[in-house]
Parts: sequence; C-alpha cells; structure tokens
Amino acid sequence: MNKTILHLDLDTFFVSVERLQDSKLEHRPILVGGVSDRGVVAACSYETRGFGVHSGMPMKMAKELCPEAIIIKGNAGTYSKHSDIVTDIIKEQVPVFEKSSIDEFYADLTGMDRFYGCHQFSTELRHKIIKETGLPISFGLSVNKVVSKVATNEAKPNNELKIDIGHEKPFLAPLSIKKIPMVGDKTYQTLRNLGLRQIKTIQEMPMDMMQRVLGVNGGVIWKRANGIDNTPVIPFSERKSISTERTFERDTIDVIKLRGILIAMTENLAYQLRRGKKLTACIAVKIRYSDFNTYSKQLKIPYTSADHILIPKILDLFNTLYNKRLLIRLIGIRFSHLVQGNYQIDLFDDTEEILNLYNALDKIRERYGDKSVIRASGMGAKTIGRMHNPFNGQPPIVLAHRKQ
Repeated sequence: MNKTILHLDLDTFFVSVERLQDSKLEHRPILVGGVSDRGVVAACSYETRGFGVHSGMPMKMAKELCPEAIIIKGNAGTYSKHSDIVTDIIKEQVPVFEKSSIDEFYADLTGMDRFYGCHQFSTELRHKIIKETGLPISFGLSVNKVVSKVATNEAKPNNELKIDIGHEKPFLAPLSIKKIPMVGDKTYQTLRNLGLRQIKTIQEMPMDMMQRVLGVNGGVIWKRANGIDNTPVIPFSERKSISTERTFERDTIDVIKLRGILIAMTENLAYQLRRGKKLTACIAVKIRYSDFNTYSKQLKIPYTSADHILIPKILDLFNTLYNKRLLIRLIGIRFSHLVQGNYQIDLFDDTEEILNLYNALDKIRERYGDKSVIRASGMGAKTIGRMHNPFNGQPPIVLAHRKQ
C-alpha cells in the first residue's frame, strides 16, 4: 500500500500569534526574537523577506536591512498555548501524528482513502484549524515526509498542495537545490560550486557521485532529490538529554553572577528531571568566551535528580573549565544518560526531611510555576524556567531572545 503523509506548518507562527493579539500589526513588517544587537531573529513576517531578512539572522543585520520593522521580544508561554490548541485539534482528527516542532506536524493518513479522500480530509482539517484558532496554516500531501514538507513550503502562505503518486520527481525537478531538506548554506555552496542549481541535475546524477562529494549525506540528499524517503511518522520520541544555556548582553567575568546563574540552571533542570520521573548519570558544563572559542567538560555521576548533589558538581566542573583571564559570552549545562526513575534517598548523606522538602518544593512549582521557589543564590538569574514538562513528548520551544 502506498503511504499518504500530510505535513502541516503554521505560517510565520510567532508573527501570526502576535497579530492575533494585536490587529494593528497586520500587513506590517515584524521581527520576533532577541531585541538586542546580539539577538537572533526567531521569526519574521513575509513583509520583511523582500529586504533579505530570514529567521536565524542576527537581529542587528535584520534591523539594518529593514529599519522600519517592528521588533517584538516574544513570549514562549503564549506561543506554547496556541500551539497546544492546534495540537489538540489535530489529535482529535488524526489517528497517528508527529509534532516535529512547535509549529510543524506530520500525520500518517495511509489507508484513509478507502473510507474518505485524504486530500478532502486534509483540506477540512486545515479549515477547522484556521476557523478555531485564527492562525494561517499550510499543508503538503504526498507519499512521504520529505516531498510533503517541500510541497508545504511551495504552497505557502496559507495554502495547500497535493503531489500525486508518481509525480514526486517532476514536482521536485525545477526547484532550487536549496529547497531540499537537509541542504544548509554550507552544503548549498558546495553544490553550487559544482555547477548544480536545480534539483533536476541531482536527479540525473549517479548516487555514488554525490556520495564522493558529500559522503553519507550525499546519498541522503540524492534520495531526497529523487523523492525517496521511508522515514516513518513517529508519535513520540524519548528525550536522551536536557539542557539550557544563556548568552550575556555583555561579556562578563563576574564570577558571583556566573555561579548564581549556574545554580539557578541546575536547580531548574533538576526539578524538570523529577517532574518527568527521570535520573541523570552524566552532567556537562559549556563555556563560550568572547573570542567565540567554546569549551565543555562532562562528568559521569551516580544516577540522581537531587539539587544538593548536582549543584556542587556543576560548580566544580565550571571551576575546572573556567579561564579567569577571559571574558565569558555564554554558559550552559546539560544532563544526559537519562533513565526512568524517581529520586532515591542516599542512606549515608540524606535524611527523610530532605526528601520531604523536595516533594513540597516540587508541588509548589507545579502549582505556581518553576520560579515560584528558588534558591537565594540564584535569584539574580533571569529567564531561568520552562513553560512545560520537557518529557511530555512535545518538542522544545525555540526562542532567540534568551539573554542575561
């Protein structure tokens, strides 16, 4: 049986949510992301793209290209709320779906044509989302995830496109090689240096030639250019690690500030572990200096999710890694080697009071928010906290304005 894969993408999602809240922003150039010069554009309206602006661009450059743009810091909680509404609508209508990002979904509609036209179903689902949320959304429909994603991008803004079975290669052929998922700026430049411009040229090449140029990735790109993709729709993906990092508005050597932020980060991630009933056995600290050189150090530890165990170890890693003569631009921590389990009391070092204290603190955080109870040493840290359980199967919210 031929598969039928639907790809849905909320158009300029962050911008659309902002316009939903303020109609005065309609048809005006908007940039959502970091408001400082070091910030990055998380999303931009179509009105800015004619100036050469795109997401992932430094905000300073975007402002130079489009000085009249309205810059909005954005709110992760608001975007998450609207994403959840769309997710709930899809969940009610679709048997198997994958949420690949906060604004992007795949659904496996294979076999539905026996009872109901897949294209008609997809169109009705899209109209239902638009009607109930007020958000524009586009979709692509084809035999696999890659072709459907490309079709969605071609359908935008706020439209739909179906690629019939057997028409995958003709559909892809005239498009730019940059339209292939997985082709970033560096790969694009490599292919352009070979004289490749359209996907059609890759389709006409032997696969081993692409592999000689780009290695294993060359073979993957060749298959995608030919509309070949067997990637399944995965409804849930178990997280293998959890991390957080902060970029400073100004490079710093303020050790007290750095230690306070590390403590706040560790405390919050430890709570997230307990919230998701997880334990970590490997911790890491990352430092990026003002010259952009980045260093990290990790340490294997006994499985735990306790603040009072993790915080000293994180600070020890930082002290080992830190070069006191250099200004720091970014710090981050990561917990990996995660397994399912609850925090077990250490018979030699812990007491029942400590265990009860964690339970009480976590209940307060669950009810009133991650930052409702924090250590005094971490009070100087800003934007440390999450809007949702990172282990609930949802993809992380990516915002570009997380600064200190």
